Amino acid sequence: MSAARRDLQIDRPVIADGAALWRIARDSEVLDLNSSYSYLLWCRDFAATSAVARDSDGRPVGFVTGYVRPDRPGTLLVWQVAVDADHQGRGLAAALLDGLTRRVGAEQGLTTVETTITPGNTASERLFTSFAERHGATVEREVLFDAGLFPGAPNGQHDPHDPEVLYRIGPLS
Repeated sequence: MSAARRDLQIDRPVIADGAALWRIARDSEVLDLNSSYSYLLWCRDFAATSAVARDSDGRPVGFVTGYVRPDRPGTLLVWQVAVDADHQGRGLAAALLDGLTRRVGAEQGLTTVETTITPGNTASERLFTSFAERHGATVEREVLFDAGLFPGAPNGQHDPHDPEVLYRIGPLS
């Protein structure tokens, strides 16, 4: 871990982290914000395939959530990655992603990482393409969910959700 991150600890989330993960996601202004309840459940049910970065006081300052796909046990789908604004630009998202894939790979075996990225999210595009380069893997891209699949807004107009592009990264070396 670099000097900018040496005061941070990366480990598994616990249920008590759920509210902080929700706040970090909300404050990102980029992620689709799930209910606070879902972050609590995520910290309970998917802690083994997620990671949280804690500051010297133990407060969460970044996270990555994911799960192993039931129909592809060697594939980790990364759901969300977020870093608190005060800790951005220091490589923490990459450290979280590398740490999580190393742990899941050691515990469950891992050949592929998948994620979805909306067009124009250059920070996520850079994060995952640099991850692929560090791990000697190729990146395949395809639209997983077209914009038309997302439900309409409550007023009956179409929700302007962008398509979700699947990034399939592998095989990991």
